[in-house]
Amino acid sequence: MTLQDNIEKIVTHPHLSPKQKSNYLALEAENSLPYVAVSEQVNNAMKQGIICDMFEGHAPFKPRYVLPDYAKYLQQGSQYLELSPAEDFDDALNALTILYFHVPSVTNIPVYLGQLDALLMPFTKGLDTDAIYRKLKRFWILLDRTLPDAFMHVNIGPTDNIICRTILRIDAELQQIAPNLTFMYDPAVTPDDLLFQATSNICQCGKPHIANYPLHADAFDTRGFGIVSCYNALPLAGGANTLVRVNLKEVALNANSIDDFFAQTLPYYSQLAFELIEVRSAFLHQQSHFFDSFLVKEQLIDESRFAPMFGIYGMAEAVNILQALLPSAAEVTTTNVASKPNTGYGHNLDANELGLRISAALDNIVKSTPVTYGYNGRALLHSQSGISLDKNVTPGVRIPYGSEPDPISHIQALAEHHQYYTAGISDILTIDETVKANPQAMFQLCKGALSSGFREFSANVANNDLVRVTGYMVKRSDIETFKQCGSRTNTTGLAAEAAINTGIFQRQARVIAHEQAPFIHE
Repeated sequence: MTLQDNIEKIVTHPHLSPKQKSNYLALEAENSLPYVAVSEQVNNAMKQGIICDMFEGHAPFKPRYVLPDYAKYLQQGSQYLELSPAEDFDDALNALTILYFHVPSVTNIPVYLGQLDALLMPFTKGLDTDAIYRKLKRFWILLDRTLPDAFMHVNIGPTDNIICRTILRIDAELQQIAPNLTFMYDPAVTPDDLLFQATSNICQCGKPHIANYPLHADAFDTRGFGIVSCYNALPLAGGANTLVRVNLKEVALNANSIDDFFAQTLPYYSQLAFELIEVRSAFLHQQSHFFDSFLVKEQLIDESRFAPMFGIYGMAEAVNILQALLPSAAEVTTTNVASKPNTGYGHNLDANELGLRISAALDNIVKSTPVTYGYNGRALLHSQSGISLDKNVTPGVRIPYGSEPDPISHIQALAEHHQYYTAGISDILTIDETVKANPQAMFQLCKGALSSGFREFSANVANNDLVRVTGYMVKRSDIETFKQCGSRTNTTGLAAEAAINTGIFQRQARVIAHEQAPFIHE
């Protein structure tokens, strides 16, 4: 199909809004340019689906994710936007809304809206609980209606405050797909009843996502970090300049033994991924002029705080393929592992240990490989949670959909991986809907997972309308109507595609058996 055909298809599409058509047309225009120059080896690996640029575009002119220092902005105002420092609650909400429209991302909509409770608490003086509730509820609706993209992400916690509790209350009431929400949990700071409010919300609407605050905070400096889009942990006042991911399943298929995988194929394709990271980052930092923007001049972002994300996926398939290469594993072939889903990765101790060895090797590769434009000169390792086009390959280090063990075994099988993935890692536990009658079980499961080393905790509840896809939210009812009339929300189309290709609705709903949480070390 020619460029002109593609453009005609977009402009005459019956279900896309004018704004959505503009976004697709812009992407077509960018991709009509030559791709950034890469070696033949990188080009071949991309064509074979071994490394992937996440379809960020041929000529990266904006970072993938941007995390402005919103607190600095509210305090100093903006010369570029002709705004004075915020003086009260309404000023702060208005100023944030304005800046959101000037924060780019790979989706053209900001993926990080700030640590909202910390940002707004200084402006609550003189406001009672009801006034805060009404103002925040209008703000929450405004965000969903004007920035209709479920990758948009708000952070709250770990401290207990009126803004944090009110946002949780409103989010459960409205059950919107946007904004996505992360609650930071710190056992030394967060009271149990606040965590219980958050995990009870999960029973109702699948949100918030719970982040292990001490683990994340230790990975970044004192200026802080944020959780954005789908479980991406990145430096505050910085972000991700690009995300390149490696398909571990395909890397394993190119190995002739486990030793060959670790000695040859994994290092080889990792270096190709770094070559792609370098050329994409170089274009953004040296040719796009993005870092001449007012966001840099007013010190809301700092170029040195941007890092490339080194993503991986297909761990489950890679482990099962490599195990089938063992001389002693004549009965363990890729085919029979597929036909017996409750064997192999996620269920078998040897398989799980091999997976952990791969994560440790990746951690070593990423930490020992310098990059030109990185956080302290390095990329950040990320367990990538999949995209809508992925077929027959499992996101990140997750256990394949439909073969998940009970929630406790699930957590125990994967907890040790979490130490390695500084830029985020995720599992989505799917819990039987009977948990709604016993939200204490969700609370205990979450607390146990975090104390076991989970960096992130997310759960869907079976048969809820609002569900988590790869990391973002969608309504099942919106997917059902999407083909007939489209959607005002940009991400519904991705979710509809993911429902067909990735098997997200085949997740096994499990009961939290006897409420036996993993050990909680207190």
